[in-house]
Amino acid sequence: MHNFKQYITKLVLLLGILYGMLILCSCEGMFVKDTNKVPIARVGENYLYKEDIADLVSKKTSKQDSIILVTNFINNWGTKQLLMAKSKINLSEEQLAEFNRLVSNYKLDLYTGAYKEALVLKEQDTVVSDAELLSFYEKEKENFKLNEKLLRLRYVELPPQFLNKSAVIEKLKGFSEKDQVYLDSISVQFRQLNFNDSVWVEASRLINEIPPLTDENEDLYLKKSQFFELEDSLGVYLTKVVDVLNKNDIAPLSYIKTTIKRVLLNRRRLEFLKKLEVEIIDEAIKNKEFEIYEKKE
Repeated sequence: MHNFKQYITKLVLLLGILYGMLILCSCEGMFVKDTNKVPIARVGENYLYKEDIADLVSKKTSKQDSIILVTNFINNWGTKQLLMAKSKINLSEEQLAEFNRLVSNYKLDLYTGAYKEALVLKEQDTVVSDAELLSFYEKEKENFKLNEKLLRLRYVELPPQFLNKSAVIEKLKGFSEKDQVYLDSISVQFRQLNFNDSVWVEASRLINEIPPLTDENEDLYLKKSQFFELEDSLGVYLTKVVDVLNKNDIAPLSYIKTTIKRVLLNRRRLEFLKKLEVEIIDEAIKNKEFEIYEKKE
């Protein structure tokens, strides 16, 4: 819903800009004279009215700032009107025709695009079952090879001179239910931690967290079932590697689940839009709203 609101807000802004472009490209200006309004500026036959700047300045704006804002707005409006008028004189007929065609196509694309996306958001089912995810994964897994090493691990960063390091090492290695309770009970003393060893983590992320661990020495430490301890002036880094997947291995489903869901939803979207276009054409032909005339020889 939040993304939809953002989309509509952007759409309204774009439509407003487009509307201005369309009117400016016509023979009449955006602000033709209206005898019932109070004009504050004029360029040729185009007028800017007091009502057009009514919302420009808030009540909290000082008088001096208000004058500056209004003056700048009027000058900018006048400059655009004058440039527009000059462009009609100095640009070739071919250029003007091409610009008008582009504006017309842009307007068409904006309206139709907004309508189709609104229908997609309203009608498309966004629930992807685990069975669908698994089925797609099994069929396409060769296309999901890893670009870097992945790890499942338990990790603790201790402050320098931590007093009971040996106990933490023992519990981190064993990780029984009692061990987890113990580690949780003193976790406020840890500078960083990760006890969720069911989640795959990129090796590059771990290297960023542990300064003594580098691209050059990672193969020495990042091995399945390995425990290692590294230390620098900032702290002590204790890591138990549970499992490892190397570059070019097939990515585990849990790691790419979000990506697969996005792919499946995009496929649904494209199928929905294709079906929508066919249905619109069929209905229009049936109701005689759309006709294609045969070309005479």
